[in-house]
Amino acid sequence: MELLIDIGNTNLKWTLGSPQAGIPLEPMRSLRHHGRLPIDLHATWEAMPRPRRVRVASVAAAGVTEALRRATRAYWGLEPELVRPRAHHQGLSIAYQDPGRLGVDRWLALLAAQRLAATPVLILDAGTAITFDLLLPGGRHLGGLILPGVETMRQALLANTQIPAVEPEEAADSWASDTATAIAVASLDAPAALAERLLGQLAAEAGAEPLLILTGGDAERLRLRLQVDTLLVPDLVLQGLALAPA
Repeated sequence: MELLIDIGNTNLKWTLGSPQAGIPLEPMRSLRHHGRLPIDLHATWEAMPRPRRVRVASVAAAGVTEALRRATRAYWGLEPELVRPRAHHQGLSIAYQDPGRLGVDRWLALLAAQRLAATPVLILDAGTAITFDLLLPGGRHLGGLILPGVETMRQALLANTQIPAVEPEEAADSWASDTATAIAVASLDAPAALAERLLGQLAAEAGAEPLLILTGGDAERLRLRLQVDTLLVPDLVLQGLALAPA
């Protein structure tokens, strides 16, 4: 059994399993890390049987990864294996000339996506940042785009304007008659509209209807604003981590 860990900017997600050895992944678990390992995580891992390996994808600050390293050494005497993007792996070829410039979470999402669908794919990962990656059948990554995440957009707007502090209130309408709702709706509709535009461009490039795969903490909120069919895969990065090279 392998312990697979995805450390994002905000959340730490993990699961147990080894699909390549025929052991399916357990349901994903997630905690906010606030720049350190959460207390609840220590309590859970202390009671967990020793895994065979600990594999990690991290885009967080170095301090979180170092705290994780200390924990895995203390609990199981294991050194965590940090996964890095590769230009070519399992038929996937990324668009970046320097693989190290592509976030490891995006690379792992691409690895998982090409196993999930034989069609063109647009991956939308909605977290602290919102990333978009376009993938053709056969594994050619066309590249992608990055926006601030939903909450990041809202906070930046309030911090850099004279708009009074408001608590955004989401609604089903397409526009709003008060400031809080206007901010809430626009911060969801902007990435949703970009996703629909990219789907059209990907369809023209590939000559086939693409699939939109959603993942990340705000994926469900964005799904409600989209006018296209989607596939929601909360553990997409962890699925890719299970496929990554040793």
